[in-house]
Amino acid sequence: MAEKNAVKVMIDGKIVTLGGYESEEYLQRVANYINHKITEMEQATMYRRMSPETRSTLLALNIADDYFKAKIQADSTEQEIEDKDKESYNIRQDLVAAQMEIERLKKELEQKEQKEQGRHRR
Repeated sequence: MAEKNAVKVMIDGKIVTLGGYESEEYLQRVANYINHKITEMEQATMYRRMSPETRSTLLALNIADDYFKAKIQADSTEQEIEDKDKESYNIRQDLVAAQMEIERLKKELEQKEQKEQGRHRR
């Protein structure tokens, strides 16, 4: 099992210890993302006037919004891949069927040519 990591990071000017089985780099990226969202939110004058509880709620809503938009995109991409896989499978099946038909027609042609040669010899 992976080793649990504990990383001290700075979030909103405060040192926080993040823990998890993810890499230290990943945990740092999470902290950077949160800091980026806080900075983004602080650009709005109304945000700076809100109570800390309301700020936290609004920040959580924005992060949840990012998550659901990313999930929709990931699901859509996954569906596109699945559709392409099905299309590819169907094309391969069509190719195999076409190859089999070509072989059948070749044999049929060979048989007809042999019959013709037999008629001309007589």
